[in-house]
Amino acid sequence: MIHQTKRKPSRGSKTGHVRIIGGRWKGRRLKFTEVAGLRPTLDRVRETLFNWLMYDINESRCLDLFAGSAALGIEALSRGASEVVFVEKNKKAADHIHANLRELQFSNYKVFNTSAEVVFKKNENPYDIIFVDPPFFQSYLTSTLKSLNQPTFVKPGSLVYVEHERHSDDIEFPENWQVVKQKQVGGLVFYLFRVEASS
Repeated sequence: MIHQTKRKPSRGSKTGHVRIIGGRWKGRRLKFTEVAGLRPTLDRVRETLFNWLMYDINESRCLDLFAGSAALGIEALSRGASEVVFVEKNKKAADHIHANLRELQFSNYKVFNTSAEVVFKKNENPYDIIFVDPPFFQSYLTSTLKSLNQPTFVKPGSLVYVEHERHSDDIEFPENWQVVKQKQVGGLVFYLFRVEASS
């Protein structure tokens, strides 16, 4: 999803800006076109997350599952991730991800313009880090985490970032995921889990 932005209107659409916080492209601002279902969140959330991942991000293989503006995945690439796979269902958003990655001259990425459900059926190799930041006020976060808790997505030691709205009391997290970090900012809660064993 989208992390931090300043927005300005344009003809027929709104344009936001995402600032890369650290790494090779620190301070670089990227444009994206806002589309239905993408929501802005704060820079400080992303900054906190990557402080948590400081010793894990370099050379990691990452999945940005609900990519939106791709702020999480691009931040990971800027900080030395070996590969990031972006999954974004909305075509406008996916096209913007492609454009921004080309502009930054990254080559170690894949962008899939499809749904998470399709990826759940086709993925083969587990990731070191997975970012899970789906649209708020939906009912599928628990099922998403269950689908991710498979050997084709995670392995012992994999890290999974999860963000959700503060008042979601019915979310079930896999029992074999240990909370490493947790924080609340305004109306959202975010976690970093470590996978302890195979499901």
